[in-house]
Amino acid sequence: MNLKRRRESPSAGFQPNVDPSSSASLARRLYLALRQAIADGRLDAGQRLPSTRLASQEWKLSRGTVAEAYEILIAEGYAVARHGSGTYISSGSRDGLLKADERKEAATCSTSRSISVAVTRVLTSGPSLEPQKMLPFVTGRIAHDDRTAGLLNRIAGRHMNYAFEGYGDIQGEYDLRAAIVAHLAVSRGVRCTADQLFITAGTQQALDLAFRVLASPGDTVIVEDPCYPPARQCLALNGAKIVGLPVDHEGVVTEKLAADDLEPPALFYVTPSNQYPVGSVLSLPRRLELLSYAREHGCWIVEDDYDSEFRYDGHPIASLQGLDQSNRVLYTGTFSKALLPSLRLGYLVVPTDLVPVFRAVRPALDRCPPTFQQRVIADFLIEGYFPAHLRRLRERLRASRDLLTSLLKDRISEHLSVVLPDQGINLTAHSTGTWSSDNAVSSAALKRGVVVMPLSRMNVASSDTKRLMLGFSGLSEKEADLGTKLLADAFRNL
Repeated sequence: MNLKRRRESPSAGFQPNVDPSSSASLARRLYLALRQAIADGRLDAGQRLPSTRLASQEWKLSRGTVAEAYEILIAEGYAVARHGSGTYISSGSRDGLLKADERKEAATCSTSRSISVAVTRVLTSGPSLEPQKMLPFVTGRIAHDDRTAGLLNRIAGRHMNYAFEGYGDIQGEYDLRAAIVAHLAVSRGVRCTADQLFITAGTQQALDLAFRVLASPGDTVIVEDPCYPPARQCLALNGAKIVGLPVDHEGVVTEKLAADDLEPPALFYVTPSNQYPVGSVLSLPRRLELLSYAREHGCWIVEDDYDSEFRYDGHPIASLQGLDQSNRVLYTGTFSKALLPSLRLGYLVVPTDLVPVFRAVRPALDRCPPTFQQRVIADFLIEGYFPAHLRRLRERLRASRDLLTSLLKDRISEHLSVVLPDQGINLTAHSTGTWSSDNAVSSAALKRGVVVMPLSRMNVASSDTKRLMLGFSGLSEKEADLGTKLLADAFRNL
């Protein structure tokens, strides 16, 4: 006779921290330890507590002591007994305990808590990347592709045998690095070898690694104004002195570099192929001027090429790294937009002479990137699936871009001036003069279930408050239709 074994709760391995110095009874001390574990989140709502028999064995206590402690939990509402099933943590018990602890702390805590100066700078340097609800126009969504999903699932099955895995290469799997190098050479004009490339946990880790190696605390770093907030926060966390240069329709205004009061920076952080968030492209004369300035003053340039795959009109914009003749540019990209953000796969290309430096620093931050995802994406690239995937994705994104632009012009042209973007997965809209606070528009839109990003939150020194960003990746026709109606309603009621 086969009996179905009941699955153990995660709490089966829990060990209570019973206070040995307390004069209270052992059952009371066990109850207090369980209560504290609920408040700390170590025991979560809905989890089944170990049976009194198992708890007695694991905790080295008598069953009577365990049963008495459980009875107190049940009596005070922190647990419930289910006949024939066991004792479970009550829903809402942790919230109640936390509120009680907050009241107690407010009454008894008179000392302030200190955090580092660098973290304080991060908290005041711009919006953080909190998870956003999947509402119309939210940025960073990914268009699902059933064909690509099927291919990735099939490839993933090849690499599920992890029983003999050890730590991987500091720079990442060689096959993936070589495949990325081949892709970048053709699509972006990047000049490098697999030995110069580091696999990272998305662009953010690549930026953190580059900023740590290239700039010391107190060094000046020049960024675009407005600037991608997580990059700016990463610089703040590393103690950089951040200076913003304005951006216009030709990208960052390099003419400002000639100002007498501007000291040469340790490095530049730029998004030349599709400026985030404005969407302009750095012109060739300005690219050459920036490279010349970096060569003359010994500055580094970190080039963030976060969505270069999505060029809808004209030829792809060549990378800044491909134009660099003095090896001053470090290039970073990601698969978050082209495949899946959850893969957490990005890459950083560094000059050959800096490879030993980056190899020495990388283990202090992250010993090696996870191999499973790397091997799946390596096969996906090596077997030639990536170009067809990008073509399908580009056409879907083009259709979403065109639909959103058309609906905005039809329904909200009185309030928004929209330029059709040639590249990327977001578009920028400007005020026609009927409103002056992008934060007010954003708040009004969010109340109606629509996300529009105010660009003023990304300003470094600029005072412009009349621009909004809307995302169109992953945007369905239904969402575009409903979202533009809700946004129009928000403007009517400002």
